[in-house]
Amino acid sequence: MSRVILTPSEARKIVLYAAGLSKPAQFGKGKEAVFKVINHLGFLQLDTQYVVERAHHHMLATRVPNYRPEWLEELQSEGRIFEFLTSDAGYMPTNDFRFSLPLKETFKARRKNMTVTEINLMNKVLDRISREGPLMAKDFENDRVVKSKGWWDWRPSKIALERLYLEGSLMTLRKKNFQKVYDLSYNAVPSDTDTTLPTAEEFARHIVHRSLHRLGIAYVKEIAWSARYVKDNGVRETIKRMADDGEIYPVEVDGLKGPLYMLPQYVKKKVTISGDAFILSPFDVLNVFRHRLKDFFNFDYQVECFVPKEKRKYGYFSLPILVGDVFVARMDSKADRKNGILNIHNIHIEPTKLTKPTIMKICDAVRSFAQFNQCEGIVVEKSNDKALAKVMRHELGGQ
Repeated sequence: MSRVILTPSEARKIVLYAAGLSKPAQFGKGKEAVFKVINHLGFLQLDTQYVVERAHHHMLATRVPNYRPEWLEELQSEGRIFEFLTSDAGYMPTNDFRFSLPLKETFKARRKNMTVTEINLMNKVLDRISREGPLMAKDFENDRVVKSKGWWDWRPSKIALERLYLEGSLMTLRKKNFQKVYDLSYNAVPSDTDTTLPTAEEFARHIVHRSLHRLGIAYVKEIAWSARYVKDNGVRETIKRMADDGEIYPVEVDGLKGPLYMLPQYVKKKVTISGDAFILSPFDVLNVFRHRLKDFFNFDYQVECFVPKEKRKYGYFSLPILVGDVFVARMDSKADRKNGILNIHNIHIEPTKLTKPTIMKICDAVRSFAQFNQCEGIVVEKSNDKALAKVMRHELGGQ
């Protein structure tokens, strides 16, 4: 069993490279670069939050210069990516389609016994989509008997659609207004797609490889996370076997308590960090595990939209700002799309000294982020560093 010993700095470089954040345009430019990002990460998390542009578009714009949101829709319509729920809802490369099947089988097996009425409704939904083509939930008649109690209280037809989606009979496409469109799976999946059910061993090995590919260095619990809905997935046991066989390497990082693992391909990878600034989504692959940010980057982060207002420290939707391999700030902002203004409610500087070149990099990143959010103006409201706020107002249009 080979063991790798890394300094914290070396570990951060590998983590950033695996996340696609070692430098701008690490995967190139254009629509093909978008596919390369998704194919590399294996999973692109979807999120409905629209304070700024949604997380999946934000993640791609961070990695692909001049990213255009329609590229994601085009890749899905071309059958190169598809949407499904793994650990969360997100996009996967279609060449991984067969590895979504164990989860679909799990949802089907865990489904509670249904009434004859529910079964008939599911059959009617399938029949109608087969005859009429892709449909949205609103295309079905309003079959609610009592008034809705909230967004979670779905109509019977919506429940039927989601059950059919989770078990794999239906797949979804996204419209520009973020509404789901349901189609029969065999219509949405290219005919040459491998649809054979993987063995338990194949599935577990896939999870290990995909997780380490996008995380670079990971704990067992992080590797197992994306298979958490599949009962008896065998991921933890597979990690041990793969390490014993030398397919993955145990890693020691000074100051961290393992076990940690990485792929052999990253061991000899010479990674150079560009030092550019990246404004990240709270749901970026780099940020989804809070403990990783503490362990690798000494950065204590939490997206505060899930925190009661009176307990928030930095703002409703603060975005981490990474420069090189250091998180230097967090920016709470909101895109006023009607007036074309990016309102920065608060930019909080971490306990670090910002040089003039770093400040300019942050300003450039904010300028690009505003353009990505279709905002021409930028308003900096407050900061814990008044001098920085003054410079930013001057550099970003004197607002």
